[in-house]
Amino acid sequence: MRDGLVPWPDDVARRYTEAGHWRGQPLGSRLWEWAERSGADPALVDGDVRLSYRELAETADGLAQRLSMLGLRAGQTVLVQLPNCWELVTLTLACFRLGVAPLMALPAHRGHELRHLAALAEVTAIAVPDQLRGFDHQALAHDVAAATPSVQHVLVVGEDVTDGSVDLRPLARAADDLRAARATLDAAAPSSRDVAVFLLSGGTTGLPKLISRTHDDYEYNARRSAEVCGFDASTRYLVALPAGHNFPLACPGILGTFSCGGTVVLVPSPEPERAFAVMAAEGVTVTAVVPAVAQRWIEVVESGQLPSPDSLRLLQVGGSRLVPELARRVTPALGCRLQQVFGMAEGLLNYTRLDDPGEVVEQTQGRPMSPDDEVRIVDEDGLEVPPGASGALLTRGPYTPRGYYRAAEHNERAFTEDGWYRTGDVVRWHPTGNLVVEGRDKDMINRGGEKISAEEVEDLVYRVAGVSRVAAVAVPDPGLGERVCVAVVAAAGADPTLEGIRAALTDLDVARYKLPEHLVLLDELPLTKVGKVDKQALRDIVRDRQQAPTPTERTDTQSPEPRTQTHQGGPR
Repeated sequence: MRDGLVPWPDDVARRYTEAGHWRGQPLGSRLWEWAERSGADPALVDGDVRLSYRELAETADGLAQRLSMLGLRAGQTVLVQLPNCWELVTLTLACFRLGVAPLMALPAHRGHELRHLAALAEVTAIAVPDQLRGFDHQALAHDVAAATPSVQHVLVVGEDVTDGSVDLRPLARAADDLRAARATLDAAAPSSRDVAVFLLSGGTTGLPKLISRTHDDYEYNARRSAEVCGFDASTRYLVALPAGHNFPLACPGILGTFSCGGTVVLVPSPEPERAFAVMAAEGVTVTAVVPAVAQRWIEVVESGQLPSPDSLRLLQVGGSRLVPELARRVTPALGCRLQQVFGMAEGLLNYTRLDDPGEVVEQTQGRPMSPDDEVRIVDEDGLEVPPGASGALLTRGPYTPRGYYRAAEHNERAFTEDGWYRTGDVVRWHPTGNLVVEGRDKDMINRGGEKISAEEVEDLVYRVAGVSRVAAVAVPDPGLGERVCVAVVAAAGADPTLEGIRAALTDLDVARYKLPEHLVLLDELPLTKVGKVDKQALRDIVRDRQQAPTPTERTDTQSPEPRTQTHQGGPR
């Protein structure tokens, strides 16, 4: 077991095993079970690339064997920053076979995030595209590798593989001796209690924490999700969100679809013209999106720009809360059933059930998927709230880890002594037994499902010339749910601008989705009686300013009219 991994207590692990949740089986071993069951059936579609279940197993084994020849070994980690492509899927499965943990970064991450993740996990290799949307990921990966002593290889997918990089595509083919490769990998299979994959937290305290998901718990995560969501061999699942997210990876996602013998179809993004065309061509029956994407899809259909996808039977929406007004429009516009999904990469998953009445699906965010999911809703003193009252959500269960990886100090705050995870969500029970999400009790900004730490944004903006004090808060947005707003007290003689702050953070290699999109200039930040920044008062100031007619000159914090700037057109 890796140093830094927080295990479940032995008696709890025994209980989960006896209940059949944990099968003592590493995820990589499922690959050939799927191949022997589904053989020539289609497993993976990425444009012109189509792999059957047998071809998928053979390709993953061949890649695992060649990665082993490069020196990758069980217990190591590969930082994966690939877009939605067949190479991402086969690399993930090859890592499962080897006992190497893929660390799922996102294409939006830049050096600021990647250097932190690579150092924390002591990654052995980094997998990236050569170029993506005009950005040179290969050059960035080499910069990160130069700053991280543990990195031995930069693996690249693309046409322009430079000297010093390893071209991943030629490695991703069947082994020359299929039988020998399979036997070798089977004999060296990792423990089911070890880390299968590292996911990223959306935490509120600086850079992401690593969530270590074991083979036992993540296999159950995908398998049980598929059961609840009615996946079977006829399922054709579209991966439209970034595949490195927990939602499209295993809720039920890619792994849940494979567990049932269905077909996974990849698209680069959820942009409606491309996504709808692929859904029509491939007969997609299920997909998962965040509320902002659902809204965009509904709008293009309601406006007559595109017809609704005929084959789509189920639209899963999660990542942030779906407002009832939008939920009610899903079925009339898209012609499919809606399923709300409320969960977290740290574990607990809640689904509205396929037989829930329409009003329940529209107004709630589902209920826990496992009979051994434990949920408490508590007040500020940690006491259970009355039925129907709102409170902080605590949870533990067979797929909710007992701590973040190598984060002992943070774990003391995020988990109770007896293993309950403090999710940071404010919820209440609906009379039907489903949960209703009311908001967050942490200083978090949820931009279209991407969780952004206000503290991290503040730390970054403090590096910008001309900034004396800064506080970051969320501002409501009809499309994305929330956007990042920074309130700044300028240094003497300085006049910071939103574009200047955004440019400075871009120069720091910060992910684009974290860049502030609103700026409020204040003479002083509002403070609580103990001298801390009063975030609620600040939100009130920002809200009042948004409701005021026209920005006026800078004033003090008591005025509803501080000077504001707004970035148009989304993050640059």
